[in-house]
Amino acid sequence: MSLPPDLLPVLTPLPVLIPLLAAATTLVFGRRPRTQRLVALISLSSAVAVCAVLLFLADRDGTTALQVGGWETPIGITLVVDRLAAAMELVSSIVLLAVAVYGAGQNIRDADTKQPTSIFWPTYLVLSAGVSMTFLAGDLFNLFVGFEILLVASFVLLTLGATEERIRAGVSYVMVSMLSSMIFLTGIALAYGATGTLNMAQLAVRMDEVPIGVRNAVYAVLLVAFGIKAAVFPLSSWLPDSYPTAPAPVTAVFAGLLTKVGVYSIIRTYTLIFPDGGFDNVLLISGLLTMLVGILGAIAQSDIRRLLSFTLVSHIGYMVFGVGLASRMGLSGAVYYIAHHILVQTALFLVVGLIERQAGSVSLRRLGGLAAASPLLAILFLVPALNLGGIPPFSGFVGKVALLQAGAQNGSVLAWVLVGGSVLTSLLTLYAVARVWSKAFWRPRADAPEGHLAAATLPTLVEDSTDMLYDERTHPGRMPSLMVTSTAALVGVGLALTVWAGPILNIADRAADDLRDRSVYITAVLGSEPR
Repeated sequence: MSLPPDLLPVLTPLPVLIPLLAAATTLVFGRRPRTQRLVALISLSSAVAVCAVLLFLADRDGTTALQVGGWETPIGITLVVDRLAAAMELVSSIVLLAVAVYGAGQNIRDADTKQPTSIFWPTYLVLSAGVSMTFLAGDLFNLFVGFEILLVASFVLLTLGATEERIRAGVSYVMVSMLSSMIFLTGIALAYGATGTLNMAQLAVRMDEVPIGVRNAVYAVLLVAFGIKAAVFPLSSWLPDSYPTAPAPVTAVFAGLLTKVGVYSIIRTYTLIFPDGGFDNVLLISGLLTMLVGILGAIAQSDIRRLLSFTLVSHIGYMVFGVGLASRMGLSGAVYYIAHHILVQTALFLVVGLIERQAGSVSLRRLGGLAAASPLLAILFLVPALNLGGIPPFSGFVGKVALLQAGAQNGSVLAWVLVGGSVLTSLLTLYAVARVWSKAFWRPRADAPEGHLAAATLPTLVEDSTDMLYDERTHPGRMPSLMVTSTAALVGVGLALTVWAGPILNIADRAADDLRDRSVYITAVLGSEPR
């Protein structure tokens, strides 16, 4: 395929502009939910196509920077597309589209006045724009803006239905997010005070002239802010209490994307601005504790959503492990594992939404017999569950092997401890998902302690916790085809990471090379004369 090289600057702002314009359009059609859904799905499909082209061009032509409005660096807004940013854009756009189709299939409609659809779609599109902005931002301030867009949109989505439980979780989430934002602003102020700029390429040049103590202090502040957003231990306790209360589509997109934005920010700032290795051991130890504490929390849960929320925290540790190694293989493994985990974790949360519709619960105390009731649902759970556990030949195994090889290549005592912790975490992850499989899918429901109970209504955006007898449900086993299709498609994309693991790892290797060679990014933004 031959595409002109000057096409990249034209396409660069579109992942942000398309969903923002679509969000404005859906607000206009607030009383026409079908039109809202159509606009959302068309815009998100267009974003996937644009991001696919961006990745192709970035991999072919290298890093490109766009100065919005024609202003010179650092006066204006700088958007930068390299292999890492383009890859994250493509994976996130695929997930956002799949979850949107899932939400549309859930038949969310304003015809039922309890369903806040007119709010859901514009907010969801704003969330999409915020995710894209964080990946493309070439300066710390607009990275902060992207985070704040995410915060505003995620708070609305988290509290849809305004139930007591969701409001409580939403307030907790916002307080933690505001704290991290204040810490981030403090880091921005310190960075500007030390260097006189917030443009990340200029920071990379000027930070080398800053005293080592000041430089470490600046990054320590930023690392705490990003660590909260990424749910890195010991800054992760907020996540398991926040995500499980939201509707299934919201929980899925939160689990897949929001923490990865924090991980991306850690990778970008660490490799570009603070590459001296002063925090390698801190990241490695945090990665180890994140893996172990998260998975130990998972195996203690009886609610599948909370169990998966703890596994989400746990597997952030793998990504931090790769970043802390700071080697080509470590960074490549981290990039591949981020893509794998976004797809697999989102797919699992979508499957949990299907389980709730099929069985009227997500509690292991109530579930049983799902394999017989819906073999398709069993397959949709089993494949990403094995993938998450790292069973060969799935992408989870490929990503873990890459990280383990990087740890062995490092050869330090701490790296070998991480290797052992990674293997243990993988085994415990497999135990956790096997426990769900044995109790929810193979055990007869009659053997479950509360198997006779189920939710009285199908799950929607509005929570209804009223219970009834399982055998007296009015609409048992109703799973809209679009929900099943979108989940199956996302599971399939996760499998594609296995089928095309070689080419995808090659892209990850080239992304790692870009991260380790800062001059590529700096030259793309500042030109041949760094300032």
